[in-house]
Amino acid sequence: MDANAKKTALRMIPYGLYVLTAADKSGSRVAAATVNWVTQVAFEPPLVVVGVKTDSHAHPLIKETKAFALNVLGKGQQTLAFTFFKPAEVAGDTVSGQPFRRGTTGAPILTNAPAFVECTLETTVEKADHSIFVGRVVEAGVAKAPDGRPDDATLWLRDLGDKVFYGG
Repeated sequence: MDANAKKTALRMIPYGLYVLTAADKSGSRVAAATVNWVTQVAFEPPLVVVGVKTDSHAHPLIKETKAFALNVLGKGQQTLAFTFFKPAEVAGDTVSGQPFRRGTTGAPILTNAPAFVECTLETTVEKADHSIFVGRVVEAGVAKAPDGRPDDATLWLRDLGDKVFYGG
């Protein structure tokens, strides 16, 4: 296989951007990271999947608490996406400087995100350097209804610039 062709072909898959959050029961350990391997996989019950690096801070918290949230990033929130490229720091009611509230599962919900889905863990597929977490949507919210198509309001990986890629 041509390595450059493989890399280019895989980078042609479009990705939205999300901040994946998880917290332990006490709230003393919180993880938050920008992710993009997300999709809905079932309508009833509503299920989503997210790919999470096995060496990330979120991975063990999700396995332990069996819960996570996906905070949808919106157009113009590039800075927020870059904020969560680094390990999260919790100070009071902020994570990496961003205000949050605890969701029904305890996962942090970023109050500046245009939408969120909160999930309980249904199953995990562990392969290679990422795990696939299948989550049942137990709560969802939208800060304000988007104008036009909902997916047009989502920040996309390509919005971060010509040199930012994931995968391949």
